[in-house]
Amino acid sequence: MPRPESPPQVLCLGEALLDRLGPPGGDPATDHPCTDRLGGAPANVACGLARLGTPAAFLGRLGRDPIGAAFAALFAARGVNTRALQWDERLPSRIVLVRRDAAGERSFGGFAGGLTEPGAARFADQALDAEGLTAALRPLLAQARWLLVGTIPLASPAAASALQLACRQAAAAGVALALDVNWRPTFWDAAADPASGPDPLAIAAMRPLLEQAALIKCAREEAEWLFGSVDAAALSAALPQRPAVVVSDGGAPLSWCFGALSGGLPAFPVTLADSTGAGDAFTAGLLHRLCAEPQLLTAQQAEASSMVAALRFAAACGALVCQGTGAIDPQPDPARVQAFLSAAT
Repeated sequence: MPRPESPPQVLCLGEALLDRLGPPGGDPATDHPCTDRLGGAPANVACGLARLGTPAAFLGRLGRDPIGAAFAALFAARGVNTRALQWDERLPSRIVLVRRDAAGERSFGGFAGGLTEPGAARFADQALDAEGLTAALRPLLAQARWLLVGTIPLASPAAASALQLACRQAAAAGVALALDVNWRPTFWDAAADPASGPDPLAIAAMRPLLEQAALIKCAREEAEWLFGSVDAAALSAALPQRPAVVVSDGGAPLSWCFGALSGGLPAFPVTLADSTGAGDAFTAGLLHRLCAEPQLLTAQQAEASSMVAALRFAAACGALVCQGTGAIDPQPDPARVQAFLSAAT
């Protein structure tokens, strides 16, 4: 049964898409069987927050197609607010081809379908309408604590304009910005090497988000590309607003800096089935705890134990998602997270 909506505390803006997971070691464009899973980092985080009990909204654009219909049903079932969800009558929802190696680690290898008109948007998420988003955002920002964004919308002119406008509205309303860098070169250039870093133009486009964010989450390689360091405290010190920072590194320890506190946190050892969405589950878990304990954003020494507990909670969310297939289906509720943490201590 659909869950009733509550005023969202976290607004998740960006892409909702279908991850087409190839067989381990295979190519999802040609090899079978493939597994189709709903995904997209902002959609993943919104669903993860809702599963944990923190009201969330998804702000984005989907096609009027079976993928869009599946997301509408999912958001209704999870209780995700969709008042800022836009529908495109012409452009389809995006399908991303995801390769998985034999160990379950994934990489992104382009897209399936979409319109092919030269110079035009291929997918609905690229056509996010700024004017429509502005009107929908006003009532949502009144009670929200966070606006979560990534950098993928910056790759498309219309979506970039909508994202930038939303960030300005959030700042004016006193709503904190959370940035998951989530660099995906194939969204900027479908022919790009999936392992390549951002060029100077992409970095310049990201810079305003980096300098507004109160919380930044990035992967180790993203930290190296953007800052030349993987130390969270160094990243925070390199930005004028001194944001909270988390630098993740797969199964290796993560680096973190919140207020006066910084340190590392080992990853939980788990049997990896599929790492898709693990970072988004971590982000959902962390924002869930920051909504409950907002003082942790600028933590002082007295909050050290609470800060570590919040990061362990977020890491447990990510570890649990790694043990299932896809980004959304394996997301845990609080009882499952606590059971995992109890077993891990």
